Amino acid sequence: MSEYFDRYINLVEDIELEEAFEKSIEQLQLLDISTFIALKGKTYLEGKWTVNEIIQHITDIERLLCSGTLRFARGEEDFVISFDEDEIARKSKANSKSITEIIDELIAVRRATALLFKSFDAEDLQKTGINWKYRMSVLAMGFNIIGHQIHHLDFIEEKYLPLIG
Repeated sequence: MSEYFDRYINLVEDIELEEAFEKSIEQLQLLDISTFIALKGKTYLEGKWTVNEIIQHITDIERLLCSGTLRFARGEEDFVISFDEDEIARKSKANSKSITEIIDELIAVRRATALLFKSFDAEDLQKTGINWKYRMSVLAMGFNIIGHQIHHLDFIEEKYLPLIG
């Protein structure tokens, strides 16, 4: 686990990966969508992402991370996952979708991600590749994906929900 990505991975309970994926789906299903709707596109600072853009970001980045992780699991240990998250968010068109659509999409992607990781055996989970600048195992990538969600949902709770008043 790299020092950079431990900030996400350490947010996940100390449980098996399959259970962690199940809990992450439950967390998404229990979101109070009405609070997100009440935000009406507000941001806590000018130029920051809306809640729609944050949730879409989780989905988009998860798709990219899964593509790279699959390459790691298939033995491409020198493959580098790299992207510009701000550019992806800017072009996501998330604010033209409903928050319900965006969350439903994330749940569907998360279910597919859980199945992808379930398909890996113990040997696959130990294989590595480079996520941005850091070498990570396939197993760590799974926890990183889940922790990324937790990070952003915690951030929404801290910075965005107070905007409702």
